[in-house]
Parts: sequence; structure tokens; C-alpha cells
Amino acid sequence: MALWQIDPTHSEIGFKVKHLVVSTVTGHFDKFEATIQSEKEDFSDAKISFEADVTSINTKSEQRDEHLKSPDFFDSAKYPKMSFVSTSVKPLSDYELQVVGDLTMRGVTKEITLDVVYNGTVSGFGGNRVAGFEIRTKLNRFDFGLQWSALTETGGVVVSNEVKIEILAEFNQVQLQSKAA
Repeated sequence: MALWQIDPTHSEIGFKVKHLVVSTVTGHFDKFEATIQSEKEDFSDAKISFEADVTSINTKSEQRDEHLKSPDFFDSAKYPKMSFVSTSVKPLSDYELQVVGDLTMRGVTKEITLDVVYNGTVSGFGGNRVAGFEIRTKLNRFDFGLQWSALTETGGVVVSNEVKIEILAEFNQVQLQSKAA
């Protein structure tokens, strides 16, 4: 069984949401961890786990970030982490996977599906094996209790309920230490 850890300096956990119906606001999480366990080279048997520190949310607006951390949205004082654990992986082609798993956010767990593009595995610096992935999904924030909403003067929604998630992830294979006999 090979163990892989995400390289946070070469990865990004981002999201996009419509603002005032006509524009898109982006953000990301600065602190996160993820691992993959897989015996197969194509990751078709992967067991994936991910955790993000909600307090590390970054939308380039301190005021907006504080609002997102508040009980109106993530309630990060009560729920400081969000997590994902895969339950199945379905190969769609040589480089496409469909990953199903449980996302827990704000104390609510729901099954989601991730569309994954496997970019391949190469030998990185020092001979370490490196695997790259591009991951996308959409979710309804209301399903996870992030239900703050407001309308503009003309009746438009201030923040859409649909959130697009885009993850660019580079994983390094962990060299497991063998136990001395």
C-alpha cells in the first residue's frame, strides 16, 4: 500500500461563488492536509482523506473572511475544520476518476461526488514520486447549514447557494520506514 501526502506549497483548495448575480468571488483555504492510500498506480482503489482549517479561509477581504467564519456561515469557533473521506472511486478513463465520499462541514455530513483528472505521476526532486490531480465539484451551501442570505434592492441574491470547488493538488509519495527485526 502506497501512502501519499498533499504538498501544500504546490496545491490549492479553492472555491467560487456568484456575488450579486453578475460577478464571481473566489477564495481558498490556506491550511489543509490530505492523504491518499492506494495500491494501484492509477489510483482506482484510492482511499482519500482531507481536512481544511476553516479559520484559514482567504477571499482577499478581511471583512468578508470574518463574516464567513461567523455563525452566519461556517461558525468556525464551533466547527473549525471541514473534512472529506472517500467511500468509492470509479475510473472513467485512463486519466479521469469519479470519487464519491462524505463531506463534513459545519457539523453536517453529506455525500458528494468529485470529478477528478489524474495528471500522472513523475519522479520529482530527490527521486520522490509526485502525483498531480485536478478536482472539481459543485455543492449547495444550504445543504451544510451555511444559510445566510440577503437580497439586493432589485431582488437579486447577494450570495448564490451554489459553490464551485476547484482543487489543484500535488501529492508526494511517503517513504514508509521499515521496522527492524
